Amino acid sequence: MRPKHLPATVRQRRLGTELRRLRQQAELTTAQAGALDGSSQPRISSIESGRYAVGADRVRSLARSYSCTDEEYIEALTEMTGGRTRGWWDEYRTLLPPDAIDLAELEHHTESMRTSSLGHLPGLLQTRAHAYAVMSAAVPAFAPHEIEHRVSFRIKRQVAVYGEAPKPLTTILHEAALHMGFGGPEVARAQLKHLLEVSELEHITILVIPFGGGAFPSAGTGIYYMTGAVPALDTVQLDTDHGAAFLDAQPQLVKYRTVLDRIEGCTLDPTESRNLIRRVAADL
Repeated sequence: MRPKHLPATVRQRRLGTELRRLRQQAELTTAQAGALDGSSQPRISSIESGRYAVGADRVRSLARSYSCTDEEYIEALTEMTGGRTRGWWDEYRTLLPPDAIDLAELEHHTESMRTSSLGHLPGLLQTRAHAYAVMSAAVPAFAPHEIEHRVSFRIKRQVAVYGEAPKPLTTILHEAALHMGFGGPEVARAQLKHLLEVSELEHITILVIPFGGGAFPSAGTGIYYMTGAVPALDTVQLDTDHGAAFLDAQPQLVKYRTVLDRIEGCTLDPTESRNLIRRVAADL
């Protein structure tokens, strides 16, 4: 049974965050904003925390009150209005942590995706057997049924790149990730074969940093960058030991766009990257 009161999703909180930024840029208090909007200070606070499902007309009204003239940005905000999005991920809402559900919803709405990884392959490109091996190595260990939930969820997330409206994905890998051998040689070979197959798709680009490629930014941290309808609505997701961290402050977005640009400059081109993956697979 679904809980009666569900916490705001990352997407709902992000809309509230953007409206708060607009209010602060206009140098208005929540009480002043409520008076301009014909509501109240508590209602503005609830909107900004993501607890209150605001409509498109209200967003446009608030934007006018805050003297925002960027129509493309305002329209992108109106696309984020209403309650939580209903999707395939709802069946997992009581089975997995909220940040996993938030990630699937973000992938559903994002325009394109860009990732970097040192020792892991991105979940969107993992085979089921590879994903099972990854989940089986988690600390603390998952129970068998928990592993199955997480693996099936990871595979269903791949609709973002293999569904009817696939999103462009650029993945930057270090050669180390190709040698990890999760699940043993047979699973590893199948995983590398899968990488080669999907790398031929027009909307998927796989770039590899070879051993000996030298230093590059964020060598110890994976980065998942999801683009919004406008750059101001981009989102960065970082994996941490305590769960996923979602970043959306403009200085953070600028930093990680720059970091990914610099990392990409250290990679082989797509053709050379595929050739390297083939050589690694042949050695298994």
